[in-house]
Amino acid sequence: MAKMEVKTSLLDNMIGVGDMVLLEPLNEETFINNLKKRFDHSEIYTYIGSVVISVNPYRSLPIYSPEKVEEYRNRNFYELSPHIFALSDEAYRSLRDQDKDQCILITGESGAGKTEASKLVMSYVAAVCGKGAEVNQVKEQLLQSNPVLEAFGNAKTVRNDNSSRFGKYMDIEFDFKGDPLGGVISNFLVKKSFLFPGEENIHKIMKFLSYSLILPLLHPKLERDFSRYNYLSLDSAKVNGVDDAANFRTVRNAMQIVGFMDHEAESVLAVVAAVLKLGNIEFKPESRVNGLDESKIKDKNELKEICELTGIDQSVLERAFSFRTVEAKQEKVSTTLNVAQAYYARDALAKNLYSRLFSWLVNRINESIKAQTKVRKKVMGVLDIYGFEIFEDNSFEQFIINYCNEKLQQIFIELTLKEEQEEYIREDIEWTHIDYFNNAIICDLIENNTNGILAMLDEECLRPGTVTDETFLEKLNQVCATHQHFESRMSKCSRFLNDTSLPHSCFRIQHYAGKVLYQVEGFVDKNNDLLYRDLSQAMWKASHTLIKSLFPEGNPAKINLKRPPTAGSQFKASVATLMKNLQTKNPNYIRCIKPNDKKAAHIFNEALVCHQIRYLGLLENVRVRRAGYAFRQAYEPCLERYKMLCKQTWPHWKGPARSGVEVLFNELEIPVEEYSFGRSKIFIRNPRTLFKLEDLRKQRLEDLATLIQKIYRGWKCRTHFLLMKKSQIVIAAWFRRFAQQKRYQQTKSSALVIQSYIRGWKARKILRELKHQKRCKEAVTTIAAYWHGTQVRREYRKFFRANAGKKIYEFTLQRIVQKYFLEMKNKMPSLSPIDKNWPSRPYLFLDPTHKELKRIFHLWRCKKYRDQFTDQQKLIYEEKLEASELFKDKKALYPSSVGQPFQGAYLEINKNPKYKKLKDAIEEKIIIAEVVNKINRANGKSTSRIFLLTNNNLLLADQKSGQIKSEVPLVDVTKVSMSSQNDGFFAVHLKEGSEAASKGDFLFSSDHLIEMATKLYRTTLSQTKQKLNIEISDEFLVQFRQDKVCVKFIQGNQKNGSVPTCKRKNNRLLEVAVP
Repeated sequence: MAKMEVKTSLLDNMIGVGDMVLLEPLNEETFINNLKKRFDHSEIYTYIGSVVISVNPYRSLPIYSPEKVEEYRNRNFYELSPHIFALSDEAYRSLRDQDKDQCILITGESGAGKTEASKLVMSYVAAVCGKGAEVNQVKEQLLQSNPVLEAFGNAKTVRNDNSSRFGKYMDIEFDFKGDPLGGVISNFLVKKSFLFPGEENIHKIMKFLSYSLILPLLHPKLERDFSRYNYLSLDSAKVNGVDDAANFRTVRNAMQIVGFMDHEAESVLAVVAAVLKLGNIEFKPESRVNGLDESKIKDKNELKEICELTGIDQSVLERAFSFRTVEAKQEKVSTTLNVAQAYYARDALAKNLYSRLFSWLVNRINESIKAQTKVRKKVMGVLDIYGFEIFEDNSFEQFIINYCNEKLQQIFIELTLKEEQEEYIREDIEWTHIDYFNNAIICDLIENNTNGILAMLDEECLRPGTVTDETFLEKLNQVCATHQHFESRMSKCSRFLNDTSLPHSCFRIQHYAGKVLYQVEGFVDKNNDLLYRDLSQAMWKASHTLIKSLFPEGNPAKINLKRPPTAGSQFKASVATLMKNLQTKNPNYIRCIKPNDKKAAHIFNEALVCHQIRYLGLLENVRVRRAGYAFRQAYEPCLERYKMLCKQTWPHWKGPARSGVEVLFNELEIPVEEYSFGRSKIFIRNPRTLFKLEDLRKQRLEDLATLIQKIYRGWKCRTHFLLMKKSQIVIAAWFRRFAQQKRYQQTKSSALVIQSYIRGWKARKILRELKHQKRCKEAVTTIAAYWHGTQVRREYRKFFRANAGKKIYEFTLQRIVQKYFLEMKNKMPSLSPIDKNWPSRPYLFLDPTHKELKRIFHLWRCKKYRDQFTDQQKLIYEEKLEASELFKDKKALYPSSVGQPFQGAYLEINKNPKYKKLKDAIEEKIIIAEVVNKINRANGKSTSRIFLLTNNNLLLADQKSGQIKSEVPLVDVTKVSMSSQNDGFFAVHLKEGSEAASKGDFLFSSDHLIEMATKLYRTTLSQTKQKLNIEISDEFLVQFRQDKVCVKFIQGNQKNGSVPTCKRKNNRLLEVAVP
């Protein structure tokens, strides 16, 4: 069974009024109070009909989760509480289902949350549209274009930490299924003033540069300290809670997703670095011979670094900053630039370089995200553009921004009225004329091609002669003096002559949002947006590919003497294109409001909000919506909501929904002039009527709730009674059953007890009889036995006395031995072979047995201990045992060797590359590899040698080179001699006449004498099957060539401590002094 869907309404649990059209009474105060009340309860969205008002909360709210997306998906616009997702869903479904191109216009002042609103719209559309690898890639590219454009086009201002310094319009293209295919981005008026210190400053990409790993590679002198750059006087560059390093990585990742190559990203950062370095160029005046002032660059190191970054010849760029060439037909005139003109040229180059870079970024992104197919597309446009601006000092940028907002307000009113009129006609409701303020007169004042302000500004810029901001203001005063929305103190209109709030160098325009005072200073220069041709040509000569492509007019082969279009005319044309584009689409509006200037949460500045409400024209919007009918609703939801107010429609109406609504309104006696019936909707004129319906519904719901409670309680009590009655019957039945079962069990138990007693009595009776019979038999048997015993004893008494002693002795001895063995079992010592404990014997006659048991037990536990050894351990103990037999109590050095394991290979010949040659020369297994001291036959001094013992040979090798010096077969070794002292000297005697004995016997000294002698003994025995003679004596003869020398060991005090020394006394005696 499908789960019932619970539908809610905008009017349910409403905080304040969710739709301003229903506000009663309608005035500025109630409008602001309603916004404040909802803002205090974290309700930041409010409707004006289909328009969404968004108040920036300056904090994160849990209202944008995936669950919220699903909640608003495919729901009626007024079905849930106001939300930006509701508008996004309405626009997307209209585009997908009704094939209507949509546009979402997001307006508001800086800091009101326009950029975040546009991101929310795009993220919602991305969440609800189709899935798939290709579609997901397109969605990801569209979403990731935002961080890239924000990084290069947003700035930190006193009003906003992430303020858009450009107007962005994105057309998202969809196929017939509603899946995104691609998009196209248009930008309007990049505010170039945010390159310079003041009210606006770069925050995003300029700040990121200090974390970039690319810039030090581009130029090693590029500083990361912001204070070193004149364009970045960022006293407030740091934003609390913002990780710029992480943001930079996000931007680089977004650039990769959008489709930027690594070299393109590096080129973009290099251009931004060049803009930063341009701001550090400073000029100084210098007088020429002809008396004219000329500018020179103070520090050419900065210029040199810029040229290295851009690949421009230093002399070319230096000349472009010092001279200006003017071409007219066939003539060229070169003039010097003074310091002020040089600074103007520097700043103009920086602004143009950054502005053109941003335009290049937009075009590059468009190449990546444009739709690849040529099928018919549906389009949803998202316009995120700066709002109406009123500062203390308003200049050319504010003028054209406010002009754009005038045009947006004009199209907003026109499209709203058009939408209202179309709905009235569609519903067959009589259309009444609505009076409203038409700001076309203000738009005409600005954009008129003949006498509009922009036209006169262009005319003034193109006029020969001296052109200043003052001459432009004079022309305005002449042409626009009589215009009702133009004010100037110097105009012909006498009513402003004494207006002290209007300075002489300013003019004031009465916009739809209020009066704005514009400083005329800078209008001409900013409209000209002039970049000297010398600088364009210098940029075109750059070896940096991107910079060269940004200045195509610098190509000498394509010189165009025609003056470039002014900034005002370009912006006017782009606004006209935008308006034409918007008029072809169904509009959806989001009005963003900033609650305070502190960028803080939970603060609602009523004066600031009131100012924004006025210039956004929100009250005017409400009045337009309420001029006819304030509220309209389809018949089905209307009947579903209010059907409980009429007995005929409650609980179910079986006829058409319109008939049900007619019956309902007639029953409630609502005046006919308060409502009208359309084709599919009912139109309610006054909000009071709707609120009356809501009050009646609320009261009726309370009555219904009371009725439901009454019926429920009655049903609950009756159900409880029936349940109790049924339970009582069940309990009684179970109790009777239990009682009968218990009575039966008691009767059965009693019968069993009686039976058991009777059986017991019978059994005991039989048992007594059997016992009596048994005792009788036993008595007879006992009497017979005693009688037979008496007879036998009488017969054999004489034999018993002769053998009794011997039998008693044997029995006693047997019991003593048995007791001895049982006690020995419990007193056995441990299984350790070195444990000498053994229990004492209890009787002297057991002494031989006791000793034999001790011997057998010791042999047994030794065997058990040996069985635990591995083959390698057995070999080690065999060698230790051999050494014990050879040297124990004979050699004083032996006890210290017992605890040392025999390693054999003390030199890691296989691993040490130094002995590779030695290893290759020996093919047999090496048993001992040790460094010994060989005693010189002539003087008794020692030389280090490597002593090697293999299965068949004894070898001596040089310790340094590894070269084999001597090789002696084991069959030629006859004896090993050593002293009984605590020294390491030993002599190896060779067989006389053998080849190895040509130089005589060997005398060595080693720290491992016991091990070497033992292994030599065992190896010789294994190979020759003969025991090697081991002589231990403090005097023995050694054959040195042809002489026999006596080696004598004496006790002595050594100068070098405990090391034995050897000294040749004469040809026949060699003394070894042992400590």
